[in-house]
Amino acid sequence: MRPNRSIEASINKTTNRLRLILDDQLNQQHSWFSETDPQVVYLIAELPQETNYTRHHVQKICAFFAAMEQFAYRLADKDHQVIYLTLEETHGFSNLDELLQAVIDQHSLNYFDYQRPDEYRLANQLADFNPEGVSKEQVETEHFLLPFEDLSKEFKADKPSKMEFFYRRMRKRFGFLMDSGQPEGGKWNYDGENRSALKAKDLPQIPEPKLFKNDVTSILERLHQHDISTIGEPQEQLIWPIDRHQSLQLLDYFCEHLLPRFGQFQDAMTDQSDFKWSLYHSRLSFAINTKLLSPREVVEAAIEQWCDNKVNISLAQIEGFVRQIIGWREYIRGIYWVNMPGYGHKNFLNAKRSLPEYFWSADTKMNCLKQATGQSLEYAYAHHIQRLMITGNFCLLTEIDPHQVDEWYLGIYIDAIEWVEMPNTRGMSQFADGGLIATKPYAASGSYVNKMSDYCKSCHYNVKNKTESDACPLNSLYWRFVYQNTERFKDNQRMGMVYNSWNKMGKDKQQALLNKAKAVLQNIETL
Repeated sequence: MRPNRSIEASINKTTNRLRLILDDQLNQQHSWFSETDPQVVYLIAELPQETNYTRHHVQKICAFFAAMEQFAYRLADKDHQVIYLTLEETHGFSNLDELLQAVIDQHSLNYFDYQRPDEYRLANQLADFNPEGVSKEQVETEHFLLPFEDLSKEFKADKPSKMEFFYRRMRKRFGFLMDSGQPEGGKWNYDGENRSALKAKDLPQIPEPKLFKNDVTSILERLHQHDISTIGEPQEQLIWPIDRHQSLQLLDYFCEHLLPRFGQFQDAMTDQSDFKWSLYHSRLSFAINTKLLSPREVVEAAIEQWCDNKVNISLAQIEGFVRQIIGWREYIRGIYWVNMPGYGHKNFLNAKRSLPEYFWSADTKMNCLKQATGQSLEYAYAHHIQRLMITGNFCLLTEIDPHQVDEWYLGIYIDAIEWVEMPNTRGMSQFADGGLIATKPYAASGSYVNKMSDYCKSCHYNVKNKTESDACPLNSLYWRFVYQNTERFKDNQRMGMVYNSWNKMGKDKQQALLNKAKAVLQNIETL
């Protein structure tokens, strides 16, 4: 069965209820779909407003559009009434409201239902949409572990909240990795065992990533025809999962081939492997964030694999993965919702510099930045340490305007939806929220990059030098950041050793570092 492809398409004469499905609400397990109802028609649409609220990676748009189309066909195959509209049908509508009103008017519908949006802007837009004579109802997405009404119990606006304690409460509440009320293995967190760098002997063992070949040529043609501005490199054969079947395949592949060393190398980086961009990461974030997979089933599948294979999968590997899903992901959602809309305007460090041009070209002599930005442009993906400690750290040290950093992260990454992107970027990465998430800024010199990667070995700059002409820019920028923010962080216990080191330097050495950093910033576009 094919979904209807126009607003005017005929639907059942008894139909009187429109249900909207947004591009990140592709949850086949939602109770909406438990049975067919001739009175209901579902609307799934490629929306111009969703392509231009920020400039997106072309693969990101292709992945969302392809997944939406597959979802529409899936519903139609199950005998649900579906109107699926491409940009061909929607380009004349300036926003979602106009489109919804047109569909309602065309079919004389009396009821409008929608699932709670995960983005503040869409939640406001749909809350304000009140067509005359139409009854409107919002339902939950039935996706997250923590109910929406519980967010305000766990988090308070403008109040710091430690993820570790939230994570422990989630473990207890949902029973993951628990043993008679105590954490499995006697410890809550095995992060200390999950910070290994890749050695030469480890590189040949990195598994080949599970990729797909999804034809998106028709979507690329639509984007071109309607002048949709994008960033990044297009792929006619999209490698990302676009339906539930492919998403489950990727989950199975992760559990079998990547989970055994996921935690160990989750912070590692290399440019010496054909699979340097994927490593042991699951790359499930797009599938989870679009709700093709649920966080519960992902965690349960990983735990089942661990239970069946404890000889090859240590507790540290599975705990690190579970923490990312039920801890960090759910925590970030809570931080976002209780602090919006003000969170999107926070700029605690008063950063104002513009993002350098090489964030869109990867044309930089800094190998770490070249690898992270280049990979992001090629695959619409970078793992969390590349985002936090390479591009994020660079933006933090160079005082890039967090609005611009937000836009870049939101646009370039295939899994970036504002609720998950903004707190990770503005809070964790840029410390723009003043410490609501992080207890200290995640600032680092070149030594961190050298410790966790082999990037420095083939870099134009020398990571061991600080003020010489070939010195790694991160070294002087780091100490400038420390100096510039003395009043803010000097009493932070986690920064105590850093300020002790700074204060022990002679005045001449301090000034040389500051002078070097000034020169670096003056030439930021040519680094």
